[in-house]
Amino acid sequence: MSESKLKLGIPAGSLQQATAELLKKAGYHVTFPSRSYYPSIDDDEIECLLIRAQEMARYVEQGILDAGITGHDWIMETEAQVVEICELIFSKVSRRPVRWVLCVPNDSPVQSVQDLQGKRIATEAVGLTTRYLARHGVEAQIEFSWGATEVKPPQLADAIVEVTETGSSLRANNLRIVDEVLQSTTRLIANKEAITDPWKQSKLSDLSMMLESCLAAEGKVGLMMNVARMDLDKVLELLPALQKPTVSTLSDPDWVDVNTIVEESIVRKIVPGLKEAGARGIVEYAINKIIA
Repeated sequence: MSESKLKLGIPAGSLQQATAELLKKAGYHVTFPSRSYYPSIDDDEIECLLIRAQEMARYVEQGILDAGITGHDWIMETEAQVVEICELIFSKVSRRPVRWVLCVPNDSPVQSVQDLQGKRIATEAVGLTTRYLARHGVEAQIEFSWGATEVKPPQLADAIVEVTETGSSLRANNLRIVDEVLQSTTRLIANKEAITDPWKQSKLSDLSMMLESCLAAEGKVGLMMNVARMDLDKVLELLPALQKPTVSTLSDPDWVDVNTIVEESIVRKIVPGLKEAGARGIVEYAINKIIA
């Protein structure tokens, strides 16, 4: 067993399951024992700790963790001095950035951030909101919200700054968006000193490569088929390949094997045309990772 250890923070809460699933796709199996903040991972060189995403960047900055997975929003909120190794575009619901937005009740007279001069704003992201208002020259009372922020207007606050993916919770609470404060995606971050250690740097490079390869493969499948050489040009014209299709010689010199990667959503549209163009033995297969 290696004596070297990479201390890795895994985000607790809404990102926990999505992170565990991504790590599993990348080949790292993480289990979460009941009532424990120390998940186990099938890599003797990694030691995991379950930490709230809101606190992750601070602990990484302080060196308590070598690295962690958290949102860019919480890096900005805490102003932590960390190294962002790679962007991992995933979240608890979708595969798109989350948005921090300024919201007010549907019947509020507020139409712009300037209308909130002297008003009360509730949010969990006090730092982000403070700097956002300063950029717009607005002074308002900002209160930290311990949760259920959407229900606070209009009785407990004039407006809120809240994170959203789909906007469904905002609509359910009769709120409308006045402005966007920040877009955020998940990041793999590292401590500045840890990243200078050759072993840890190599370990993090391997981890980031595997995580990114899984995200690159999402929504894509492989297609392989046999094509007569006389029909090859017609078939290749129909293939929107990730790069250039691989064309391999078969035992029959008049035929070739064509292998390529395409978006899964277009397979049903192009397969009939491929068959008509002369492709035979068309096989669709799953892609788990794409490493550029």
